[in-house]
Order: sequence, then structure tokens, then C-alpha cells
Amino acid sequence: MPSARPIWKGQIRLSLVAIPVELYSASKSGARLSFRQIHEPSGKPVKYEKIVPGVGPIDSDEILKGFEYEKNDFVLLEDEEIDAVKLETRKTLELVQFVGGCEIDPIYFDKSYYVVPQDELAEDAFRVVRDALRTTEKVGLGQIAMRGREYICALKPCGTGLLLETLHYEDEIRKSDPFFSGISKSKAEKDLLDVATQLIERKTAPFEAGKFKDHYTQALRALVDRKLKSKGKRKVSTDTEEPTTAESKGNVIDLMDALKSSLEGTGGRKKAASKSTKTTRKKAS
Repeated sequence: MPSARPIWKGQIRLSLVAIPVELYSASKSGARLSFRQIHEPSGKPVKYEKIVPGVGPIDSDEILKGFEYEKNDFVLLEDEEIDAVKLETRKTLELVQFVGGCEIDPIYFDKSYYVVPQDELAEDAFRVVRDALRTTEKVGLGQIAMRGREYICALKPCGTGLLLETLHYEDEIRKSDPFFSGISKSKAEKDLLDVATQLIERKTAPFEAGKFKDHYTQALRALVDRKLKSKGKRKVSTDTEEPTTAESKGNVIDLMDALKSSLEGTGGRKKAASKSTKTTRKKAS
């Protein structure tokens, strides 16, 4: 089992079958540099006090949650009152619908979580649900309550486990029409489209996340390391790479020239491989 603490414990329910599971965040929050605000004259970190206008600093135990139903008018809620709100989804994720794996528009996806069985007794049922989803190429839909709100979620196979992805509600997604309405509906010119299509085909390859690096974070780490080195302090990291920067090509004036130049720049090996394949096929025929 992972060393991380689960962010949710409960059960996945498929009809009359209930499977005890745990959820773990699939992403790491500490992978990027974070900064604190520092008071330059003293070199000390800036802290923020909770202050009420006309009252001054207050203690945390004097604070309640409030919903602003009108300007400056609030309904106050105690933590116990909020905790008393009964939701089945706080402890149970019931799979109420199944859809094709590609039916959900990517714009709805929010965060990803690994789902694992709580113990060995839960594994048999867990494997059945996982393999059934894989065999049918379906995604299970349901709702789950955690961290103070209820989410729509999608459940699908991931290696030997399951992946749960929280989804945005429909009213949380902005409509695209106001942004795209000013864009012409006319099609691209065929000769330009042909060259752009060839360029895309030559740059097509299987997705490998490891090939992409966070150059901005690397540059920030390098900057911090240089600052520490000048002070004789320990480096933040030793595996920092300088980010690669594309050379400026000047202003692009002719779209066709730019596309053709890009196509020629990606020719090389793939072009040769393509010729070789054609020659082989010709001989075989």
C-alpha cells in the first residue's frame, strides 16, 4: 500500500455489490516551486491576521461559516450543522450509469484519483468491476462527496486498479459561443490544409508524458541555485537542466512559406523511412 494517506474511504456500489475502497490523489502538489512573501528589511516571512473591520484581530474559534444571501447579510452555519447534512455519497459511490469511454467531453474533467481495494477480501469484487469495465470499454458514472462538496465522477480501469476522475457540473462550464462567435465559419484553403496535414502526420507519435519537461520550474530552480551559490548555501537541486529556447525566426509573413519550411524541417528520417516503405512495397508487387 502507498505511504500517502487516503483522501476518502468508502465503498463503490454496483447494484447489490459493495466494494470497500480508498482514494489517493493521482497528482503531486510538491512538484513545483512555491514562494512565500518576505518582508525585505527584516528578512522574515509575512503573516496574515484574521481581522474584522471595526473590531480588529480575532481568534479562530470565533469564526463561523456564512452564506451571503444579500449584500452584507449572512446565514451563519455551525460546523456541526454542516456535518449533519446527510448524503449517501459521503461514504458510497454508486455506479448509476455507464457510457462509452470517449463520450465525455474532456472539458468536463477536473482531477484524477487512484482507487484501490481496502483489503484482500475486497479484491475479488474489485477485479470483477475493473475487468468488466475494461471488457465493455465503458466508464462508470456516479457521485461522491468529499472535501465539503459533492462531485460527479467517472470510474475506469487503470493498470491493475481503477482511476476516478471528478467532473465539472454542466453549469460550471462556460458556453463556447461568446468566445467563438466572431470566428469565421469558412473552411481553410485546400493547398494550405494539405501542407498542414502533412506536417501534423510527420509529427504524430505515441504520447509519452516523460518527454515533456517543465522548463519554467527548471529555470526558477536554476535561478534559486545561482542565488544560493552566491551566498555559499546548499543547492535546491542537482539535476537542474537549463531550458531549451527556440531561436527567433522573425515575423512570419507568408503562411504557405512558413508551413512548407516547417514541413522541410521535419522531413529527414521520416521522409527516408516513407521512401523506403514505398520502394519495398513496389518490389513486393
